[in-house]
Amino acid sequence: MGAGHDHGGQVLRAAERHRGRLWAAFALLTVFMIVEAVAALATGSLALLSDAGHMFTDVLGIGMALAAITAARRASRNPQRTFGHYRLEVLAALANAVLLFGVAIYVLIEAVRRFGEPPHVLTGPMLAVAVLGLLANIAAFALLRSGAKESINMRGAYLEVLGDLLGSVGVIIAAVVIALTGWWWVDPLVAVGIGLFILPRTWRLGRAAVRILVQAAPEHLQVPQVQARLSAVPGVTDVHDLHVWTLTSGMEVASAHLTIEPGTEPAKVLAAARVALHDDFHIEHATLQVEPAAETGACGPTEW
Repeated sequence: MGAGHDHGGQVLRAAERHRGRLWAAFALLTVFMIVEAVAALATGSLALLSDAGHMFTDVLGIGMALAAITAARRASRNPQRTFGHYRLEVLAALANAVLLFGVAIYVLIEAVRRFGEPPHVLTGPMLAVAVLGLLANIAAFALLRSGAKESINMRGAYLEVLGDLLGSVGVIIAAVVIALTGWWWVDPLVAVGIGLFILPRTWRLGRAAVRILVQAAPEHLQVPQVQARLSAVPGVTDVHDLHVWTLTSGMEVASAHLTIEPGTEPAKVLAAARVALHDDFHIEHATLQVEPAAETGACGPTEW
């Protein structure tokens, strides 16, 4: 199989490296989610409630990330699951995006309603809880930052915590402004700001997850360039039935049929093609079929 065919194991090891950090962030945010939710109900602050709701999606998202890592590790030992359960982290990321959309839309609707019904907000407890929430989010942000570069699921949790961190800053500002000026409308205004901040980032996360699930080519790869590079491999006369997709975070895979010149050694073509895919496009898992020129057209239709 050649170099790079332990890529599934590499993905699992990358996830395992961050498992302890995920558990720490999960425990920390769960405690402060409960604190914020109770405080939001006690103080009447929509901004604090929106921050607690966002923190709930943080906790749920990290929980799903941990579940996906555990399931993928167990599935890697099942011979019937040839690619394991790597797609579970993508499904978890998509579920995160849906939840975040729901929270953001709820907050926006509730904020509009509150502009017509001025609430009474207890700014002292609101400020104290917001500061504690900010500290918790800073700690969780630091725990998840490194893993966000290696996993779409970790990136989802990271983005949620980043949004929540900024949300906590907004709640602090709202509490200070209300306490000093009595401008009650700052509370729903900050809630709207949190919701609008969440939506575009959630859209990007959901879009990335859907692209993987529909097996679209990775955005950073141009399929015509991959085809041209394989065509330039010595001995290759034609490249067809080329597919490039993402299995899970950091795991791009490809398959292609290579037509070779008469007298060309297939093993050399395969080796050169795999090196080209690895070096030029960082594709480490490729399934390549070598065909003599006389067999072209015998591999069936590719329109599926």
